[in-house]
Amino acid sequence: MSMINTCKIILNQKAMSFKEKDDQNRLKSPYNDDELMYFRDIILKKRDETVQELEILQKSIAEFRENSDNGSLHSSHMADVSMDVQLQEKKYILHNRTRKFLRYLDAALGRIENKTYGICKARGTKIAKGRLEAVPHTQLSIEAKLKHQ
Repeated sequence: MSMINTCKIILNQKAMSFKEKDDQNRLKSPYNDDELMYFRDIILKKRDETVQELEILQKSIAEFRENSDNGSLHSSHMADVSMDVQLQEKKYILHNRTRKFLRYLDAALGRIENKTYGICKARGTKIAKGRLEAVPHTQLSIEAKLKHQ
């Protein structure tokens, strides 16, 4: 390998190294540790509430299955059965949405742990504190969200 090629490789590696450091600096949370713990507490509270909702939904779904397995639905009027099935479908949809929300909350906790919380993934800018208080799992600033819609 020639000396010129070796120099080019070294320069490329250094340039990539500077770019990686620059990317890491941009990914640091704009919030200090106390603020991150404040958001963590908000998320943990929402997470606890969500887990409780999920448990209630799971119990309700299990009760419906139990009732349908023992034949109690078969003795009802067809319209009643239809309403019960529609209600059950709504519970499944809500159950899936709640599980998805729980994953979003867990991901936000992960971003707090690795200190990347509060950065808009579309713009790379700080997400306003008020937005994070209202929607603590968000990854988009209000500007990016409005542009996205």
